[in-house]
Amino acid sequence: MIRVIASREFRSLFASPLAWIILAILQAILAWIFLARLDAYLGVQAQLSRLVNPPGATEWIAAPMFSAISMIYLMIIPLFTMRLVAEERRNRTLPLLFSAPVTTSEIVLGKFLGLMGFLFFGIFLVFLMSASLHFGGKIDFGLIASATLGVFLVSAAYGSLGLYISCLTRHPLLAGIGGIGALLALWAAGYGTGKGSNFFHDISPSTHFSNFMQGIVDTGDIAYFLLFTAFFLTLASWRLEERES
Repeated sequence: MIRVIASREFRSLFASPLAWIILAILQAILAWIFLARLDAYLGVQAQLSRLVNPPGATEWIAAPMFSAISMIYLMIIPLFTMRLVAEERRNRTLPLLFSAPVTTSEIVLGKFLGLMGFLFFGIFLVFLMSASLHFGGKIDFGLIASATLGVFLVSAAYGSLGLYISCLTRHPLLAGIGGIGALLALWAAGYGTGKGSNFFHDISPSTHFSNFMQGIVDTGDIAYFLLFTAFFLTLASWRLEERES
């Protein structure tokens, strides 16, 4: 049943004009960053060759694209999650889903996986653009793999929090604004509290995501994102069951 719900959600996302508009804008932004960074890298390549350990094309071109999509997703994922539950409740279609032999956990997981399938297209696009640099020279596939994993994990964290907030209201606009506000606050906590170890710094996604952008795959960072995602998916399931019981 999870697969059925995920497939339904995945198809409905691609049936929305908003999804295609956002994908087109995303591709345009990433292409501009790719070409601008490539042009800048070619312009300073002679100067970089004089350095002892110069940054390569991966650090100069690919890494900024992964950083960019992580920030773009922070703003657009709530626009998709706001409709996952809030819009169905507003349109009174959620009771139809509950009339089927399905649990709230299966509904939440199905909607979440459908969303992640859609978001994967944007992440895969960045991966392909980064891998294309291999045709022009040597690149660091380890850094690209680390950054890809980091963006996927942080996207899952964004999606889980946005889905939970969507379960709190029947107004999609409020869910979208609340999701963007919560994600911005969590992200900023990692920068506004200094580099010392403290609670707000440790719970910020930006703190753990930055390691992936440096090619560091730490099991602690992976565990953080998995626990973050599982926590808010569990809260979403409990909230949905509470509201519909």
